[in-house]
Amino acid sequence: MVLVLVLVRAAVLLVGLAVSDFAPPTINVNLGDEPQVRWMPILKVFDSDFLKKAAQEVIDSTIPKWLHKVLRPLIMVSEVLLLPEPYGEELRGMAAHFGTSLSDAIMLNFAYEASAFCTSIVAQDKQGNVYHGRNLDYPHSVLRNLTVNVIFRKDGKISYVGTTFAGYVGLWTGQSPYKFTVSGDQRGRGHLWDFWKNIVSAFLLRRSPVSWLVRETLEKAEDFQDAVLRLSKIPIITGVYYIVGGARAGEGVVITRDRGGPADIWPLDPLSGGWYRVETNFDHWLPSPAKDHRREAAEKAMNATGQEHINMYALYQVLSILPVCNGITVYTTIMSGATPEKYTTLVRPPDCRASSG
Repeated sequence: MVLVLVLVRAAVLLVGLAVSDFAPPTINVNLGDEPQVRWMPILKVFDSDFLKKAAQEVIDSTIPKWLHKVLRPLIMVSEVLLLPEPYGEELRGMAAHFGTSLSDAIMLNFAYEASAFCTSIVAQDKQGNVYHGRNLDYPHSVLRNLTVNVIFRKDGKISYVGTTFAGYVGLWTGQSPYKFTVSGDQRGRGHLWDFWKNIVSAFLLRRSPVSWLVRETLEKAEDFQDAVLRLSKIPIITGVYYIVGGARAGEGVVITRDRGGPADIWPLDPLSGGWYRVETNFDHWLPSPAKDHRREAAEKAMNATGQEHINMYALYQVLSILPVCNGITVYTTIMSGATPEKYTTLVRPPDCRASSG
């Protein structure tokens, strides 16, 4: 309860300067409960009929109807053998609680894996404090009303914290208190054939969805270095960027992932001027596409802010400028592993001009 109040108060401090933003609800998930019932607290916040309609909207806008019809029987035949635990049981429980089919619950979770366009920044100030911020962009406006902070508890203590969407068991954003923070950005623009590749990787090659690996790392990694190793080496269903911030000076990195392992490791290098790293959805060593100026805008704003002035609020301001914050930005999270009580997520308005200040 104390952390819930802290999260709300931290959000209020930022909302005061961005009145169009709002803090999402916060729920507790007890990892000691059976997986089938862990997510029942969602129903205390969201109406089940709304959840079903919202889930169908995301599925219909992401997966063509013909592919939906093809996948449904295949998923129902194979899910018993091929869904790793505890996520399989959690999805079964969600389907039962929300009154939807298991195949749709699974497809919803894979739909989220296919369209996360984001901006993540990890930065270190002059005193060695590491800050981590991210915008999560999805082309589904309904997600603004599905965003939720989740406090995962084990043995009566906080194990980790994350931000996700109701009905989604994975995490693209999270924090392991006093250890590290992590965000995931999709690598490249998604195509229909990529969705097929993801399904094959998950169900035939038994590889982890990228957001499930984030959650597993938050729960199991002992420290920043352990987190970087896990996020670099464990096979996943598709390419992704994992951005990780630690609790000590120098602990910050962008991991560019292929399905089988790391393509590049890009750490903070404050002594040589690399006091921050900006990652969007394209390899940092390549130029951004002509129509995508998020990286350049964020870097310009970071340089204007300067290392001596960077802090959580300043990072939030950088993530609020156009086009870093844009029409499909769902939420912004600001976090720091060394000060977990300051973890703050704000849902953004459809037009970020209303909140960029």
